[in-house]
Amino acid sequence: MNSVELFYTILFCASVVLSLIYARMWHRHFSVNFTIIFTLIPIVELGYMLSAYARNLAEYVVSLKIIYIGGCYLILFLTFYIFNMCQIELKKSITTAMIFISSVIYMFVLTIGYKPYYYESITPLVENGIVSYNKVYGPMHTVFYIALITYFLMGFTAINYSWINKRHVSRRIIILLYIPEIFAFFSYFGAKLVSARIELLAVAYVFSQVMYLFIAHYICIYNTEDTATDIITKRGRTGFISFDFNVNYLGSNLTARDIFPELEELTVDRPLTNSQKLSELFFPWIKEFNSDNTHDKFYYNYGDRIYLVDINFMYHDGVAHGFQFIITDDTKNQKYIELIDNYNSDLEKEVKKKTEDIISMHNNLIKSMAKLVESRDNSTGGHIVRTSDVVEILMNEIMKDKEFVKSHNITEEFRRNIIKAAPLHDIGKIAVDDAILKKPGRFTDEEFNQMKSHAPEGAKVLHSILESTEDEEFKIVAENVAHYHHERMDGSGYPEGLVGNAIPLEARIMAIADVYDALVSKRVYKDSMSFEQADKIMMESMGKHFDIELQKFYLAAKRDIERYYKRA
Repeated sequence: MNSVELFYTILFCASVVLSLIYARMWHRHFSVNFTIIFTLIPIVELGYMLSAYARNLAEYVVSLKIIYIGGCYLILFLTFYIFNMCQIELKKSITTAMIFISSVIYMFVLTIGYKPYYYESITPLVENGIVSYNKVYGPMHTVFYIALITYFLMGFTAINYSWINKRHVSRRIIILLYIPEIFAFFSYFGAKLVSARIELLAVAYVFSQVMYLFIAHYICIYNTEDTATDIITKRGRTGFISFDFNVNYLGSNLTARDIFPELEELTVDRPLTNSQKLSELFFPWIKEFNSDNTHDKFYYNYGDRIYLVDINFMYHDGVAHGFQFIITDDTKNQKYIELIDNYNSDLEKEVKKKTEDIISMHNNLIKSMAKLVESRDNSTGGHIVRTSDVVEILMNEIMKDKEFVKSHNITEEFRRNIIKAAPLHDIGKIAVDDAILKKPGRFTDEEFNQMKSHAPEGAKVLHSILESTEDEEFKIVAENVAHYHHERMDGSGYPEGLVGNAIPLEARIMAIADVYDALVSKRVYKDSMSFEQADKIMMESMGKHFDIELQKFYLAAKRDIERYYKRA
């Protein structure tokens, strides 16, 4: 074995060892181009070794055809890999064209020794016992040169562009890509070793393997997605289950089978329907996900654990092929959420109870004030309670008329507010002198004028009391009831002499209850009227004193009102 043979033999063995190291480092997320490179380099080095051992032209031609696998395909896949590492996407049409061109060139390489397309001729020369070969290149060799230069230029361009514009590509990896690319370029187009038959390109290929092993090492560090996936998988805390679009079972990991023991009964490529329990679980999840892809998370209880089931489409080469289920133990989070929810629920109940207590205390205080005022007026005992009840009876009838309710924008909140505000309609009497309020007879004109002041005074009192309340709607209703319940539709009422619908609706309703109670109740200055007498006066006053629109509700409620007064 001469020195040249030994040298190429060492290079071949080194390339095989480096490829075996790569196989040991191999990760399922490595680019397929990377694997092809480490596969092709030992084949090319075998060609160089065979060329050194060739004893005749035929053997040498065979070795050339093996070496040209590197020239045609190795540089091609190196270029693809550079673009991949630089995060620059080549269109499929471009990669397809490049593969086609390289394949066509290699088809002409295979004609060496038979046709003059790639080598016009190849003849052996013997000098001092050393055999060399004189080659006359054909037209396709020129095409090969053009393709080779194009691939090199594409690689250099991608590396330079990535260095300048791609902030998320490792600088270290870019340098490791650049070094073997430069070495290979000058090895191919530069001179051979002086007075030797050794191709520098053979050395460049092995050197490239060393650089690419460093790149493989850094890929495992820099690829955070793959690193995270490995951690999740190795820890065994995450389950994975796959189905195709026909819901045939494709596989699962051990963790998933621990969570769903029924998976042990399924056969790969067989339908999910073979397991009734799994069908009842997974089919509703898949159906909901298909109808709305945002509905991709579900919970599954197994034993004392709570699992989060995350469903996604399973992709290959950018095309969805089925469903991927990722199952994680979410017990700790769910128990914490449950604890927070319980705390918030208890807190909400406590706040609600305290709020209700405050509102109740507030309402009772106002009612107590109204009763205190009424206790000073010895002519109206029980008036505030009765009028409040009559207002409720009227409102029950009003709420039945959907058209009236809609046209007057009456809500359930309004109904509650006017019933709650009714007892406060005479609260302004607190400002009326006792001598007038307790007078056991009819008022003089002057006394009556003073008595009429209770309406605006009541609105002022309520405005002051309710000033800090957050219930703005109740505040408005209460003030209006106190202020305007003595107004008349024809404008002859007090204190403002408002006409028609200028009188707030709540005051118009209150007026009916207030007058009716005054008519059928005994006062110090009069006896109570019969229901028939009171009804006659009420009906005669419709459209004058009272709102004619409310007449139908008064008539509908009349029987219930009479029954109420008979019980009172």
